[in-house]
Amino acid sequence: MVRLDNIGKSYGAGADVLHDISLTLEAGDFCCVTGASGAGKTTLLNIVALAEQPSYGRLTLFGADALAADRDTRAALRRRIGIRDNIALPLRIAGIPEDKIRDHVDELATWLGIASQLESSPQTLSAGERQRVAIARAIVSRPDLLIADEPTAGRDDETALSLLRAFERLHSLGTTVLIATDNIALARRLECRHFHLEEGWLTSLDTAAIQ
Repeated sequence: MVRLDNIGKSYGAGADVLHDISLTLEAGDFCCVTGASGAGKTTLLNIVALAEQPSYGRLTLFGADALAADRDTRAALRRRIGIRDNIALPLRIAGIPEDKIRDHVDELATWLGIASQLESSPQTLSAGERQRVAIARAIVSRPDLLIADEPTAGRDDETALSLLRAFERLHSLGTTVLIATDNIALARRLECRHFHLEEGWLTSLDTAAIQ
């Protein structure tokens, strides 16, 4: 589903942000990338999401050479990726009828425990509820690949863990999930493949190896 071969990224004359990153995600994988702020996690996820171009290397998405693809092909690839807008917006863009949109939104909101907040303004939602809305927006169109950059940032451990459990449930339904977080302690509590970024270098780790 996702394959990075020797991906690197630099900005201008500065040091490389990413160095020779190679990573493969199969369909149905749950992958967590940990690392401190500035390690390159956001840049890595942006490249996978086609929001940034790498400086070198090869990116394959859903079997297509994403970096050599034309604009229409890249747009089609992006539509298969969910990135944590009103919950219904991705469905409206896809041309789904309004009655079907309501069914999808109601089902998803109930699943995430925010059904009672559907008519609420963003300002009245708690931090945890806003995060669940962000998750709902990302997954309402049933993406093949879900990417989440620091979904637990600024959250207490209990709220953060409940959000990560929502990603686990989504993964159990068949979606491939790629998360980046600096909360290594929480990452150790997930049943997922672990990778660690440090100064742009990616290392594969099992749960027990993360210190």
